[in-house]
Amino acid sequence: MVVTVSPPGTDVGLAILKDGGNAVDAAVATALALAVTYPAAGNIGGGGFMLIYPGGKEEPVLIDYREIAPAAATKTMFRSSDSWYGHKVVGVPGTVRGLALAHKKFGKLPWKQVVQPAIDLADKGFDLDAPLASSLNSIVANSKDFPELRRVLGKKCGAEQWEKGDRFKQPDLAKTLHLIGEKGPDAFYKGEIADQIAAEMKSGGGLITKDDLAAYEAKARTPIHGTYRGYDVYSPPLPSSGGTCLIEMLNILENFDLAKQGRWSPETLHLMIESMRRAYRDRACYLGDPDFVKAPAFLTTKEYAKKLADGINKTKATPSADLAGDIRIDHESDSTTHFSIIDKNGMAVSNTFTLERSYGSRVVVKGAGFLLNDEMIDFNWRPGVTDEKGGIGTDPNTIAPHKRMLSSQTPTILAKDSKVVLITGSPGSRTIINTVLCIVVNVVDFQMSIREAVDAPRLHHQWFPDEARFEGVSKNKEAIETLRMMGHKITGTGQGDAHSIWVDPKTGMYQGAADKRVNGKAAGY
Repeated sequence: MVVTVSPPGTDVGLAILKDGGNAVDAAVATALALAVTYPAAGNIGGGGFMLIYPGGKEEPVLIDYREIAPAAATKTMFRSSDSWYGHKVVGVPGTVRGLALAHKKFGKLPWKQVVQPAIDLADKGFDLDAPLASSLNSIVANSKDFPELRRVLGKKCGAEQWEKGDRFKQPDLAKTLHLIGEKGPDAFYKGEIADQIAAEMKSGGGLITKDDLAAYEAKARTPIHGTYRGYDVYSPPLPSSGGTCLIEMLNILENFDLAKQGRWSPETLHLMIESMRRAYRDRACYLGDPDFVKAPAFLTTKEYAKKLADGINKTKATPSADLAGDIRIDHESDSTTHFSIIDKNGMAVSNTFTLERSYGSRVVVKGAGFLLNDEMIDFNWRPGVTDEKGGIGTDPNTIAPHKRMLSSQTPTILAKDSKVVLITGSPGSRTIINTVLCIVVNVVDFQMSIREAVDAPRLHHQWFPDEARFEGVSKNKEAIETLRMMGHKITGTGQGDAHSIWVDPKTGMYQGAADKRVNGKAAGY
């Protein structure tokens, strides 16, 4: 089973599984295909996290291919008025090294074989669907300062509009992928592609050098492991905040009988908001790149969660400022994609990767055909300045050379009796963790089918701004009124796209759900 945001990407992963590849082979092929078919977030110029559950006696592994700051980066290199686009905000990409490391550790098929489908899609092209045609037209129209993007992604350099059914070819990207397929990741980090990236950086005032690229390493890490009502929960460790925050929130909620209260009751929604508020406060206070920051181990313990749960007033919202502690509070879109895969033997992959904002920095490497990330904006740009609008200035995530910026990506796998039952994750910047929380609560506490769990309204609170966002405002008016009387500020908004897989523990049947909030496809055999 393969579930992604892009139908052609799903087809590539499924074909690799049918050809005898395992879940990691399919994940590598799918990720590279998405760099072609979903350029807003699928990438080779960004980074992410791949959670692998091998099955059998092998322990789960997290491949960390998060981008890093260039050697020339400094703590105060940005002003709040600086652009979130352009060469200066590009972090050293990690995707190609990460995919290669995952393949080296777990892949069965030859590297060239798993890269080839992406090469074919870029070289021969594919037919655009309506959402992608619209997305390409929009980014081209809004990128007047980026001529290479307009040349590569625009129809006749942006002079015409793409339409559904048009054939989209990317010859420069095909050449780049061919080099990666023939020479491996060193082509990207030390060879011809590295030369192209360094030249692009120099031409636009970016900081990344060939030395930065050559020094980049993806890392195999031990996932965060927690339990929730009898299920094992695996999620990414730092530098992703996703696993720590998810486990902390689940540990808090385990102290309450959510099922008895009902999914859309004000009591359940209140407890989820209060759990989110506390975990996101801890995120700001403690979390960053583990090579630079040592996060306290107590954050994911049941004992700490019990203490936090005991501090929740069941009838009244806790003002976020009351949780600030020593953090001084000043008063004053993202584009990621997630896919889920499981092979016939039960090996599972949960992968989330990103360019940060939609189409990243909007810088396309000249002659190479791919977009670079704008991941440097995920650092805390204004050291010491944390404000009520959601700006975070705490020290753990300030900029330093070679440092990985804190992430919210939360590719997650739940298992029971050592067998996978749920593979999930989402895009959505800081909302990602709470989207995953909602999916887990839906299937574990309320026994929803995976289709119901993915379709259900989602809830988000990130400490600051002190407001909860809830997709179900219009359909749960009585509950919302009660929450507002308790002191919660509630707004309505869309949230994430959680392409997920459920494995029925009784029958072993795979059930895939592509999120209807966006385009997507679930396919299996």
